[in-house]
Amino acid sequence: MAQIADRSNTLKPGLKQRHLTMLSLGGVIGAGLFVGSSAIINQAGPLAFVTYAITGLIVLLVMRMLGEMAAAKPCTGSFTDYARMAYGRFAGFSTGWLYWYFWVIVVGFEAVVGGQMINKWVPSIPVWAIALALMIIMTGINMLSVGSFGEAEYWFAGIKVVAIVAFIAVAALFAFGIWPGSSLTFANMTDHGGLLPNGLGTLFVGVVVVIFSMTGVEVVTIAAAESAEPAKAIRKAVNSVVFRILAFFVISTFLIVMIVPWSDVVPGESPFVAALDRIGIPGSADLLNLVILVAVLSVLNSGLYTASRLLFVMGSRGDAPQWMTTTNSRGVPVKGILSCTIVGYGCVVLSALYPDTVFLFLINASGAVFLFVYFMICISELRLRRRWEKESPGILEFRMWLYPVLPLIVTAAIVAVLVSMGLREQNRIELFQGIAVWVALSIIYLLRRKFGNLRNDDVIDGRLDSTTPSKPSTDTPAVN
Repeated sequence: MAQIADRSNTLKPGLKQRHLTMLSLGGVIGAGLFVGSSAIINQAGPLAFVTYAITGLIVLLVMRMLGEMAAAKPCTGSFTDYARMAYGRFAGFSTGWLYWYFWVIVVGFEAVVGGQMINKWVPSIPVWAIALALMIIMTGINMLSVGSFGEAEYWFAGIKVVAIVAFIAVAALFAFGIWPGSSLTFANMTDHGGLLPNGLGTLFVGVVVVIFSMTGVEVVTIAAAESAEPAKAIRKAVNSVVFRILAFFVISTFLIVMIVPWSDVVPGESPFVAALDRIGIPGSADLLNLVILVAVLSVLNSGLYTASRLLFVMGSRGDAPQWMTTTNSRGVPVKGILSCTIVGYGCVVLSALYPDTVFLFLINASGAVFLFVYFMICISELRLRRRWEKESPGILEFRMWLYPVLPLIVTAAIVAVLVSMGLREQNRIELFQGIAVWVALSIIYLLRRKFGNLRNDDVIDGRLDSTTPSKPSTDTPAVN
């Protein structure tokens, strides 16, 4: 893979296949599943698992499209570089900064969540102090080396996977009458208003919420550039991880609604705890809270990693300050990592000043941003696949199914979700804030292009002109 202009500022391959697999899982399995599923069950009823299946299918197909591009041309910028290749400088600029914005907000959010969870166990320590300590610890792990980051994430994600597998095993034994004192019955799915107590539409409305709990699986396509065999790593990760995530979300939700009446599930309270209490597992609440804390630390860890690597790439493209590409002897972009923590520390300050409103602000601040990124992945694949089939079909070893029909359907589904957010009052603020961020980035881009030192790429039929002498070709972006 080609290197960026300054050979002294390069990332080093230090991630193994097991790190990549767990990294992808670590970015997805979190509080959105353990706690957020309560809102979906309460809204959709016994068939809530169908909502997870629909959403999981969308995520699977988007990942397959991204996997096709990443396996063909692995690069640390992942979909930001593919947007750039497909639609030019602005597409890469806006997609990169949108994704960076999403993750730095998530980092701050998870630090505050972790602080509140630990505060329940140690109330003498204020939330802001705990959140600050978590930020410092996770920053330190990211500063060591990419291998240290990968190892930490491997164990964080491993704990979550073991917890979910154990839950599925115990819940299945109980639901199907194998557990002592249990019997096979589907009464909880039919006796409380039927399978669709709130109507068929609730199955699709829930997709708006669920899709955010599945974000993070795409991180593996960014991290793969720091592995020994990027294309092979991406194929394995996309093929295995996404199906496992689908199984975890769908199967666990199905078992919950078999064990607990959907009407008894309280939004904001973990349905996993409710199911374990019904089974009769002592201390389930404390045990699950510990797992959720691990999930919080995992997302914080991977969020810092992802955001810092994006700054590295954007710095090498001229879309961020050049000093963002500075690495130490271990290949770690130290300045980039520290820059990403600034927003996190700002969120910690907000949690101290506005403890009752900070969560709503942070959730709304990320809002629909991730769906915009998914949309860019889809339309980038639609254009690049057609181009690469003409120019170099040999690189397309990992193809998206039923092109272009299936990619078009997925793109339309994402647009439909965005439209539904605008139609639903409770999601409208998220959509508007996401649009506001994109507009702000557009203004910044135009101002930098007119008054700053932003280089104007020559675009030919949507392709970056590789003859531009001031930087390496964007069709072969990579590090090491």
